[in-house]
Amino acid sequence: MPSRQVLANAVRALSMDAVQKANSGHPGAPMGMADIAEVLWRDYLKHNPANPEWADRDRFILSNGHGSMLLYSLLHLTGYELSIDDLKQFRQLHSKTPGHPEYGYAPGVETTTGPLGQGITNAVGMAIAEKALAAQFNKPGHEVVDHFTYTFLGDGCLMEGISHEACSLAGTLGLGKLIAFWDDNGISIDGHVEGWFSDDTPKRFEAYGWHVIPAVDGHDSAAVAAAIDAARAETGRPTLICCKTVIGFGSPNKGGSHDCHGAPLGEAEIAATREQLGWSHAPFDIPADVYGEWDAKAKGAEQEAGWNAKFDAYAAEYPALAAELKRRLNGELPTDWEQQSADFIKGLQAAPAKIATRKASQNALDAFGNLLPELLGGSADLAPSNLTMHKGSKAISAEDAAGNYLHYGVREFGMSAIMNGIALHGGFVPYGGTFLMFVEYARNAVRMAALMKQRSIFVYTHDSIGLGEDGPTHQPVEQIASLRLTPNMSTWRPCDQVESAVAWKHAIERKDGPTSLIFSRQNLGQMERTEAQLADVAKGGYVLRDCAGTPELILIATGSEVELAVAAAEQLTAKGRAVRVVSMPSTDVFDAQSASYRESVLPAAVTKRVAVEAGIRDFWFKYVGFGGDIIGMSSFGESAPAGELFKLFGFTTENVVEKAEALLA
Repeated sequence: MPSRQVLANAVRALSMDAVQKANSGHPGAPMGMADIAEVLWRDYLKHNPANPEWADRDRFILSNGHGSMLLYSLLHLTGYELSIDDLKQFRQLHSKTPGHPEYGYAPGVETTTGPLGQGITNAVGMAIAEKALAAQFNKPGHEVVDHFTYTFLGDGCLMEGISHEACSLAGTLGLGKLIAFWDDNGISIDGHVEGWFSDDTPKRFEAYGWHVIPAVDGHDSAAVAAAIDAARAETGRPTLICCKTVIGFGSPNKGGSHDCHGAPLGEAEIAATREQLGWSHAPFDIPADVYGEWDAKAKGAEQEAGWNAKFDAYAAEYPALAAELKRRLNGELPTDWEQQSADFIKGLQAAPAKIATRKASQNALDAFGNLLPELLGGSADLAPSNLTMHKGSKAISAEDAAGNYLHYGVREFGMSAIMNGIALHGGFVPYGGTFLMFVEYARNAVRMAALMKQRSIFVYTHDSIGLGEDGPTHQPVEQIASLRLTPNMSTWRPCDQVESAVAWKHAIERKDGPTSLIFSRQNLGQMERTEAQLADVAKGGYVLRDCAGTPELILIATGSEVELAVAAAEQLTAKGRAVRVVSMPSTDVFDAQSASYRESVLPAAVTKRVAVEAGIRDFWFKYVGFGGDIIGMSSFGESAPAGELFKLFGFTTENVVEKAEALLA
C-alpha cells in the first residue's frame, strides 16, 4: 500500500505538471498543503463523489483559491467527474479547471474563491447555515443536519480585512463545526511576509473567541490528524489549526521561496522535484494503487446511504418537518406562495398608503416572512434604519441558533460574503441590509453573488440625496448605475409600496442570481394603477400614465422621482401636450422583456424623452437617446434638508416641465 507521503506526492505531481503545461498558475500552495489535504480528505471529509450535491456532505472551501490545482487534484483523485484530461486543460478556455475555482464549472467546487478572504467568509456563512438549519430541524436521536465546514486559507486571506469581519462574527456565534487550516508558510507574492505581515495570528483568533491549535507541522500526518481530532471535539467554538508548511514542498531550489508562489517551476526544476520526492512517474501518470487508495466513491456511497436511512427514520417520526426540510434544501417555494403573494400585492393596491419604501419593504417582509421560514435576514448594524427586521424575526446567537435573523454588526463586506455562503449551502434565502452608499464597502462580495448566480438579496435604503443632512459621504450618486451595470444583478428601485412588494416577490422567486432592492428614506405617495398596470409592474417598466393617441413626449422615472414625473405630466397635459409617464423600477427586468412589449412602452418613433432619477445621469442615455434629456446627478451631493437638495439639483416638478417644454419646442 502506498505511504501517506506517496499519496500526498500524487497531489504535488498533478499540481506542478498542470501548472507547467498551462505555463501559468500557482504550484507552491498545493505542494505545501498536500500533506494536510491528504489527511483531511482521506480520513475525515464526509462526501460522495458520485453525488456532489448530497445535502449533509461536509463543505470544503479553498479560500486561497490561487492554489486551485490542489482542489482539482483532490477532486480528480477521489473520484469526481473531473478527468485527467480536464486537469491537462488547466486554465484553458471553457475547461472545468479555470485558474481559480469557479462555482458551477467542476463538480465538488463549493464556491468561487478568487478574491482572497471571501472563501473563509463564505465558509462562515455555510457554518452559520448548518448551525441554524440543525437548530430548526434536528430532533433528539435524529440529527439529520450534521456536517462540518473545512477551509484552507493563507496569509493573503488573513491580511484582507474581510477575514477580520467574518472571523470575529464566527467566534461570537460559536460556530463549532467550522475548522480552518492556516497555511503558515511565511511567503506571499512579494516575498517573505515578515516585512508586511507580523501579526500574532494565534492571539488574534483567540481574541475572537476561537479555539486555536498552534504550531502544527503541516508535513507531519500524525500531527495534522491529532489537530483535526481536537478541532472536531471542540463543539462550542470555531477552530483555527495553524499549520507550518514549506511552500513548494519538494522543490529543491524553489521550495520555501516566493519563486514557486505564482509561476511554473520549469522543466528542470520539476525533474529535480521528482527526484527529490522519489516520484518517478511521467507527467499526469498516477499509478493504479495510488488511485485505489484515494478513491472515495465506495466510502462516500456508504456514508450517503447511512444518512438516507437516518433521514427515512426522521421522516417516519416527523413527516411534516422532513417534507419542509426537503422543500427548503431543494430551493422550492411553498405551494401557496404564488396565490398568497399575489393577494398581498393586490391588497396593497386597494389600500393606498404614503410611506417610505423602506417601510413598505418591512411590510412586505411581515407578510412574506410568515409564508417563507427560509428567509434569513440581517443588517450591518442598521436594522432600525433599514427596517430589515419583521414581526417574525428572531435573532440567531451562539446559544440559540434556531432563529432567522443575524445582527451582522458594522460588517458590510463580511455580511454580503456570508450571505453568499448561506445561499450556497442551501436551505435558506438570505437577505441583508445597509445604506446604499455602503455597497462600496461590500462591492466585491456583491459582484461574487452575481458571478456565482446566487439568490442573495441585498437591501439598500437611503437611496439618494433625499436622505439629506448626513451629507455627500452618505448620499449615493453612482451606486445605482454601477449595480445596474453588474452582469446578472437584478436591481429594483420602486416608487411606492406596491412596486416594493413586487420587487420583493421577484427577488424571492429568482433562482439564477442576486437582487438589489433600493428603498427610500422619505415617504412616497402611492400611484393609482389599473389591474393591467399592476400586472405590468413585474415587467420592470410599464406605462403608468398615458395620453390619448401617440405621445409627443415620454417621461421615464424611478423611485421618488416618479411622483415628479406624474405631476409634471399633469401640468403638461393641462397645456395640451400628449405625455406618457413610464415607471421603470427595474431596467434589467424591462430589458429582458420581448421587443414588442418594450416597443409598446417606449415606441421608437417617440424620440422626445426625459429621464428623471436622483442618481448619476449618464446611465439613462440608453433610454432617452442623445436627443433626449436627463435630470440626474453629475456631482456629489451636499449636506442640507432633502427638500433644499432636490431643489438645488433640479428634482422639482417645475424643472421637469421646463426640460420637457424645451424638448417639445
